[in-house]
Amino acid sequence: MRNNTQIALRLKNSEKGFALVAAIMACLILLALGTLVIALSTQDIRVSVKIVGDKRSLASVEEGIQSLCQTFDPQSPINAPATTTRADGKSNYTINYPATPPTTGPINLRRPGYDLVGGKVYGDRRYNISVTGRSTEYSTQVTIGVGLGYGPVEIDPQYQ
Repeated sequence: MRNNTQIALRLKNSEKGFALVAAIMACLILLALGTLVIALSTQDIRVSVKIVGDKRSLASVEEGIQSLCQTFDPQSPINAPATTTRADGKSNYTINYPATPPTTGPINLRRPGYDLVGGKVYGDRRYNISVTGRSTEYSTQVTIGVGLGYGPVEIDPQYQ
């Protein structure tokens, strides 16, 4: 019995295999550190890609607003959204014309200095239009609301 106890104590105090366990633990720590570094670097790349896509979408919106200001004609309103692809072929913009007059705020804005004798009042008609830019390459989208005034137009005094 004493012999078995001595063998058990000798095996317990033996350090054989400790180097293997320590090496495996060190490898696991380095693997976790490498995984963390890769995850952080790819997250930075994703954020950079999102920023570039948002800038492309914003450039599309700006081009759409410029086009809207050049071609807007309230005498022949368009009720359907108009989508145009930009020259780069990877982004587009959509001009969403309103089907109804604005629901908040005045429809007509009075122009100072345009009041004439005879009860006629002149001002600007207000239109709320939204322009949406999309970057198909980066799958991003930006929408900007644009308020346009068209005038001078005659405003009925009963709306004042």
